[in-house]
Amino acid sequence: MTDLPLLKMDLENGTVLIECYPHKAPNHVAQIIRQADQGLYDGTDFHRVIDGFMAQGGWTKQALPQLQAEFNDVPHTEGICSMARTNDPNSASDQFFICFGNANFLDRQYTVWGKVIYGMDKVHAITRGEPPLNPSKIVRMRTAYLEPVS
Repeated sequence: MTDLPLLKMDLENGTVLIECYPHKAPNHVAQIIRQADQGLYDGTDFHRVIDGFMAQGGWTKQALPQLQAEFNDVPHTEGICSMARTNDPNSASDQFFICFGNANFLDRQYTVWGKVIYGMDKVHAITRGEPPLNPSKIVRMRTAYLEPVS
């Protein structure tokens, strides 16, 4: 399947697999994986979900280190996972977003750290709103360990 690290994100409506890109954003991938494996994303909401644009979540409400931007050449297209931040390019820490479609106006301004490779239909079903009245939640997110296919 892939030699890149995978994250398994269980939503209320099913499972999403995210292929991480440590070769493009090593520090962001390391922090996301560390936070996921510590259970910091479990039970968090998708709190900003804009139809046709993206679903933002992962707000852990923890005091986490802010990361230096790792802008890269991966375009913001459907399924791309990128870091949310303030106006300061070096302010990403825990929140991320998943693109519903083409968002190329974000290219090289936000750090892309991975892509959904399974379960994009589950992502498209995330409840819309800023914030949604009944937000969709990340039930559990951890490093994925896949069995080899024989």
